[in-house]
Amino acid sequence: MSDRAVLHVKGRVLVGPEEVRDEVWVIDGRISYDRPTGAADVRTVEGWALPGLVDAHCHVGLDQHGAVPADVAEKQALTDREAGTLLVRDAGSPSDTRWIDDREDLPKIIRAGRHIARTRRYIRNYAWEVEPDDLVAYVAQEARRGDGWVKLVGDWIDRDLGDLSACWPRGAVEAAIAEAHRLGARVTAHCFAEDSLRDLVEAGIDCVEHATGLTDDTIPLFAERGVAIVPTLVNIATFPALADGGESRFPRWSAHMRRLHERRYDTVRSAYDAGIPVFVGTDAGGALAHGLAGAEVAELVTAGIPPVEALAATTWAARRWLGRPGLDEGAPADLVVYEQDPRADVRVLTAPRRVVLNGRVVG
Repeated sequence: MSDRAVLHVKGRVLVGPEEVRDEVWVIDGRISYDRPTGAADVRTVEGWALPGLVDAHCHVGLDQHGAVPADVAEKQALTDREAGTLLVRDAGSPSDTRWIDDREDLPKIIRAGRHIARTRRYIRNYAWEVEPDDLVAYVAQEARRGDGWVKLVGDWIDRDLGDLSACWPRGAVEAAIAEAHRLGARVTAHCFAEDSLRDLVEAGIDCVEHATGLTDDTIPLFAERGVAIVPTLVNIATFPALADGGESRFPRWSAHMRRLHERRYDTVRSAYDAGIPVFVGTDAGGALAHGLAGAEVAELVTAGIPPVEALAATTWAARRWLGRPGLDEGAPADLVVYEQDPRADVRVLTAPRRVVLNGRVVG
């Protein structure tokens, strides 16, 4: 049987949170809700189908030391694919991964270019490290290189203070975000702590990664401006170990990281309750393994987000936010099939029955 034969997915097709169909057809690699006539080679898959999962904070081509060779990046992308993640927003990478666009068997990537950080205020070999006077120029450069996103490092440990602090003055981020928007790019920022958030949001930022520093003071501001967050709770789970490792040199920072970790679920639930858009991201590719989108959905549910909304954060809503189709008529057939209803138990996301990418059964 050809891998581009007509595929018949039947059972329950979750087109949207409230739209469920009994079947969908994949013809010439695309979604169709019309039964084909005269198809001689039909493969049938049964189960609960969802649009391919989205990891909106993932780093293909990166590990804890910096850029990785193409064969390692390929393994990372394949790990995501096997776990059902078929759309990635690569939230900063020094690697050139454009070659992945030519591979129909690898997930689709939306790139944010390379991280832009303050000098000596981020992980070595990850970012362009610049001073505020150069921020606009580097944002313009990465806006042109990326796929509609730019990634700033909004805060990091200040060794003189011994704690997290904002990296950029207000005027610099205002000018940089305005330049990105002029070039048609959205801007997101890595932010763990509290003190960078107001300036970034009032400067017009579109999204904040991690956002562990949200408080009762800034949550209403995010909601009013419609600024999304990608909490990366599977990454925030590593904060206690990081704090232990830095205790002797930076006790203030260690204590701060522990506080942010302790209130992580309350922070995410408060953000969701206020109406802040929340999306799934894992921060895979630094110290974290790939293929954890399902685990992140489960973390959002643990934080108190209803299961259907947590599913939406990695499927229907996430694709709409990123401007990519779901299970729409004529769209590329990127879908994942499960044995059970993921709305009833999101933990089934970690065990796909079948993965279909560009109309091909790849897993």
